[in-house]
Amino acid sequence: MVKLVQQSAAGLKSWWKFSTCFLRVSSYSTKPETLDSLNLPNKDEDSDTLASSPKGTLYNKLLYLTCSKESVIPILDKWVSEENPIKYEDLQIIVKQFRAYRRYNHALQIYEWIKKSKAFDISPRDFAVELDLVSKAHGLKAAETYFTCIPDDLRTYQVYGALLNCYADAKVLTKAENTMQKLKELGYAGTVAYNVMMTLYAKLGYLEKLQLLMLEMEDKGNSGDVISYNILLNAYASVPDVTEMEKVLVKMEADPLLIGWSPYTVAAKGYMKAGDIEKAYESLKKCEHLVKGKRARLAIDMLITLYTSMGKKDDVYRIWNKYKRKVKYHNSSYHCMISGLEKLDDLDGAEKIFAEWEANRVHFDIQIPNLLVSAYCKKGHMEKAISIIEKLTESEKHPNGSTWNRLALGYCVQNDMEKAVETMKKAILASRPGWKPHFHSLASCVKYLQSKGDTQREEELKDLLRVRGLFSEEVERGLDKYIEIGNRKSEALEETSPEETCSQ
Repeated sequence: MVKLVQQSAAGLKSWWKFSTCFLRVSSYSTKPETLDSLNLPNKDEDSDTLASSPKGTLYNKLLYLTCSKESVIPILDKWVSEENPIKYEDLQIIVKQFRAYRRYNHALQIYEWIKKSKAFDISPRDFAVELDLVSKAHGLKAAETYFTCIPDDLRTYQVYGALLNCYADAKVLTKAENTMQKLKELGYAGTVAYNVMMTLYAKLGYLEKLQLLMLEMEDKGNSGDVISYNILLNAYASVPDVTEMEKVLVKMEADPLLIGWSPYTVAAKGYMKAGDIEKAYESLKKCEHLVKGKRARLAIDMLITLYTSMGKKDDVYRIWNKYKRKVKYHNSSYHCMISGLEKLDDLDGAEKIFAEWEANRVHFDIQIPNLLVSAYCKKGHMEKAISIIEKLTESEKHPNGSTWNRLALGYCVQNDMEKAVETMKKAILASRPGWKPHFHSLASCVKYLQSKGDTQREEELKDLLRVRGLFSEEVERGLDKYIEIGNRKSEALEETSPEETCSQ
């Protein structure tokens, strides 16, 4: 059963980055008898009820706080000073929403206020949630320090479960294994704890440990759940170990609670990696028969992506046309379709889907027109790329840093360096925090200005980067080294996906 472990490690790590967007492992819940997700952003019935109630005023004041650096504590203080009632359950719902939106500091401020008010009893569940928040907001060391401050009698399985998640998220294997052992000693190493450890082993490429853990769980009379089997299926598919992958799939097919459309997409990727396109195609056909419910749109996106990878353009169109009458397509679907057709060298088709996106008045997403800008630049159709940008400007949907960045890269490949430099400036000026310029085009612009002896414009370009915190010493050293070695323009454009060209 255990085989190909050594050679699978590298592939498993890279595979897992792709697979985890479709597979999430639950974490320890707010309720003693259940386990809940720490990271699925959803608006549940509790939050909807609270938002529509009189207390919803507080909910809205806190949840729609626009500045991330602004504290929620003064808002809570004012609410109470005005003699408004506040329930602990309401605060828990608000914390849950802050976590869902990754506003961890605001969630921690809620707990800070709760402790300061001394009006509520702090439960082990609260310590577990706060431990998770500290880890996400301030890092693992801060979480470990917080854990040591929790009284021994309150360090329940919930707290240790949260600590296990912290170590698993940080990929700290030894400490995660020690915490898992503590949960076993407490008698609370259930399915979720095993899933957390299995996910960690999969991320680290430790396939043998993953297999042994599954066997251990089965020996204890715990057959696992749908997440357990998906973790195992992904692991085998990533090697690929087709024989073991098929064994897991057969077990899942025997239980209606375990099988859905998703396992067949995983199997298809495994077959593709093994070079068996025929079986991959058969898996996707089985997947299609199970597409239904709320996750249908995600399944459609996956089918389009995988049929694209197989070069099956007719099937890409078939899926698109079959479901567009049944499912309301969102931006993600248009993104998959346009990028897929571009990869299949069907630019005319991509243009038609883009026109459909515009006509359907889907919520505007700059990434959609940016895809077409990239596609045009790759083909050298610079005028068409410019026309997209002009149309955006006319409709007051302004291009962002990524839009100009893609155009600058196109100019670099065309060796139209004057336009590349000016476009790169526009990219920097239109950028937002977190954005970075495409390194090849930036280096090409700097090298061009140096070759012209135009030190003034070179410094102007670098100053624009400095003002936005984009020109660190590391970047400067990298540019110098890149320019010294030389650049490969056309190759860089071919190897750069739309996402890698710095979307924001």
